Amino acid sequence: MYSRLATILGSLAIASLVSAVPVEKRDIYFGNRGGHSQNWGSSASVSAPATASGGGAPSQTYGGQPPSGSSAGGSSDGSTSIFKFPTSDGFPDIQNPSDALTAIEQAAHGLLPNGPPPPSAPAADDLTSLRLIAFNELFEVAYFTELLFNVTHNVAGYEYQDQGERQNIIDAITAVIAQEKEHLLNANGALAHFNAGPIEPCVYQSPVSDLKSAISVARTFTDVVLGTLGDVQTHFGQNGDVGLIRGVAAVIGQEGEQNGFYRSLLGLIPSAAPFLTASTREFAFSALNQAFVVPGSCPNANTIDLPIFGALSPNPQFLDPKDQDVTFSFSATGDYSKYAQSYKSLSLVFINQQNVPVVATINSASIDQSGTVTISAKFPFSQFLMNGLTIAAVVDGSGPFNSITDVVAATKFGPGLIEVN
Repeated sequence: MYSRLATILGSLAIASLVSAVPVEKRDIYFGNRGGHSQNWGSSASVSAPATASGGGAPSQTYGGQPPSGSSAGGSSDGSTSIFKFPTSDGFPDIQNPSDALTAIEQAAHGLLPNGPPPPSAPAADDLTSLRLIAFNELFEVAYFTELLFNVTHNVAGYEYQDQGERQNIIDAITAVIAQEKEHLLNANGALAHFNAGPIEPCVYQSPVSDLKSAISVARTFTDVVLGTLGDVQTHFGQNGDVGLIRGVAAVIGQEGEQNGFYRSLLGLIPSAAPFLTASTREFAFSALNQAFVVPGSCPNANTIDLPIFGALSPNPQFLDPKDQDVTFSFSATGDYSKYAQSYKSLSLVFINQQNVPVVATINSASIDQSGTVTISAKFPFSQFLMNGLTIAAVVDGSGPFNSITDVVAATKFGPGLIEVN
């Protein structure tokens, strides 16, 4: 089976809610940025978005089980806000070869790589990377399948009055779904070949309610994956698994193509910055679990040897290019209750592009009766030209931190994801 598989890393994801507004032609840059009520990493439980019928989001959040009333705990076509596999073609249980795989390859505009596998099993740390890849790709297929359903069925907030441009979006998303399916089949096939998998799907929730917010999510999660791909390559190189690097390098370009499309739809220039922001496996895994995975729904995510940090919520999340104050909040309860007394000893760090992490200047810090800690800090845009994605983390110690690796080692809450448009 692995003869047609190679390691490819796909994209990762973030979420935010904006008010639903119909889309006019190609310009989908609409809505009030101040209306974002959910940011990536703001909560481990996320309110569900509008359903396919166009109704409003339920007020409850989801715990370990999906809500009642959805087929088998969720839809597999995107018709409800809770998504559960398999899809109509049987994915992720696709045999190689099979008619189902051929159909996926046709829709993806390319085959699963058919080169030989590496001669020896990867290091345990690199199996962790493969498991993260699979974990993410399952989510990606769920996310884009729901988005495609909403656009093709003209769900309220996803209408597109220019039918030519609407078809362009449908064609693009259809290809992305198939490409992400191939990425998952590659990763899980590699894990199976080395008797280390596969990763099984979770149940997913998408905290978006209109086309603009959905494309904004796609843009930001692709920013995260482009940073995380570099981290995965670094681990492969350090562990001597150089045979896995080429496939990841191929996907960096593919993800860049995707992100240029999403940014253009949002009225932004295709490329955000000369050197895109670094990320890590830990930040990516935390963000997925904080925002998109229904807690308790993953059969074997515990095999992914990565931490899940406490959630960190920035407000606002989408910034104009100027110096300004940004507020961050996190919950000092449960496993993090000790920080209810020692939160003032923590520091806030910004990671932007490929620069040395910046320890923020904190203006104020306070805690309320519910245990929510709020920090206000200066965002030093002008000094460092902090365009594109910035990753924020609340850490132990005051630094300095020479690299993102140093930041991750000290992180307690994060990632808080900020975009400068």
